[in-house]
Amino acid sequence: MDLFSARTNGVSGMSKAAKAATDSETGAGKQQRGIQSVEVGGRLLHALATARAPLALSDLASAADIAPGQAHAYLVSLTRLGLIKRDDLSGRYEPGPLSLRLGLMRLANQPAFRAAVPRVAALAEEIGFSVAICTAGPQGPTIVRYEHAGFPLHVNLHLGTVMSLPATSTGRVFCAFLAPAQLQTMWANQSGNTADIVAPAERKAFDATLAAIRERGIERGIDAPSPGISSLAVPVLDAAGELCVALTVIGPSGAIDVNWTGPIARALQNAAREIGADIVAH
Repeated sequence: MDLFSARTNGVSGMSKAAKAATDSETGAGKQQRGIQSVEVGGRLLHALATARAPLALSDLASAADIAPGQAHAYLVSLTRLGLIKRDDLSGRYEPGPLSLRLGLMRLANQPAFRAAVPRVAALAEEIGFSVAICTAGPQGPTIVRYEHAGFPLHVNLHLGTVMSLPATSTGRVFCAFLAPAQLQTMWANQSGNTADIVAPAERKAFDATLAAIRERGIERGIDAPSPGISSLAVPVLDAAGELCVALTVIGPSGAIDVNWTGPIARALQNAAREIGADIVAH
């Protein structure tokens, strides 16, 4: 969803969203006055966030539908504020330290994340394998916390890593439990098109896989998508049965027990239930 694509008389989609939220709270029903230059700067930030990669000035300006000369002036100010950073070698722009701090602050205020962090740390220590917390990002399931433990992994997982929807245990958990509209948007962003999640010929088998995940409440990946690496993933659900986050245990295939009813699977599911109960309690 592009919050900045719909603009009328210089008012961006973001300001309309803000206006709607304010009107619902106040009942005023009147257009709220905003600062257009701030909204233009917001379009640059939104374009950069959507790209999920450093962008050159021309590409960033084009994505935000702003003339390059005008975009440069905004980028100077956004860089001074720390919302954007310019790489000295490539000249490309990327999110700055203030953007990171704001993102982490928003994440830290989410009940599911607050409840999950201490339990995931304890789980990693208990089982001796790394555990990731993944949330629904625009491009797909995204690691927002990664607790290293025990065995070294020859795979590049870190904060911000986006998991493939069909190819990873985490991704399939999201496919099984995420709301269809949100899942479809995520898939379109991940694949670059609006095609269905899988080819029509594979749809029946994939639906059966997702039904089995819902029944078990857990999914696994063995030597996939990275050879020598296996995983177990479970959903954390709120009182309404909505997916909040997913927990994934990752380890070397020769060391980690990925049996459905093994000790690691039980510990992972217990942690997910405790987090879900804590969300309900608050």
